[in-house]
Amino acid sequence: MKLYTYFRSSSAYRVRIALNLKQIEYNSHSIHLLKNQGENWQAEYLAVNPQGLVPALEDNGNVFVQSQPIIEYLEEAYPKPSIFPSDITAKAYVRALAQMIACEIHPLNNLRVLKYLADSLNCSDKQKQNWYCHWVNEGFTAIEEFIQKNDFQGKFCCGDSPTIADIFLIPQVYNAQRFKCDIDQFPIINNINKQCLSLEEFIAASPENQPDAE
Repeated sequence: MKLYTYFRSSSAYRVRIALNLKQIEYNSHSIHLLKNQGENWQAEYLAVNPQGLVPALEDNGNVFVQSQPIIEYLEEAYPKPSIFPSDITAKAYVRALAQMIACEIHPLNNLRVLKYLADSLNCSDKQKQNWYCHWVNEGFTAIEEFIQKNDFQGKFCCGDSPTIADIFLIPQVYNAQRFKCDIDQFPIINNINKQCLSLEEFIAASPENQPDAE
């Protein structure tokens, strides 16, 4: 199994957590998103993923792209240990949390958007940070309330074992902290983040612990 990854990619970070939780060994292949005008836009990688995004996962001769389908594939191909609750209502809940991050926060704040803000709209670093933190605050406000109003939370987003919801949440918290967003007003999110970061599977997947970390 080969994972095309970049240490700061939150999407790749998600997949690394999932692989670690499932105790799956893999080879890490770094695709630097900034060097050489972006190694993800070079022909060699575009032959792997025509969208030019990380992560991509090769397994059994097949290539999988987009973090959530990759993680869903891993769950079905390698079902134990599971990263989904058994109850179908709880499954819908953790999938919703994952998509609140993957569809509502991350697309507005990813590298392509930030580059467009700077290069095409001439936004300053402060304006980019304000943009980033605005969407984090809006998204985390909804996530905090969503977790609080449901009855699924334990130590983690759902119960006392990490699920796909935690897998998506922790990289987004990492990015929020990196961009110096004020997230102190989200005690539930911060407590879940603290719990997850006490686990070796999350620690090993963190950006600073990757072979290509800078």
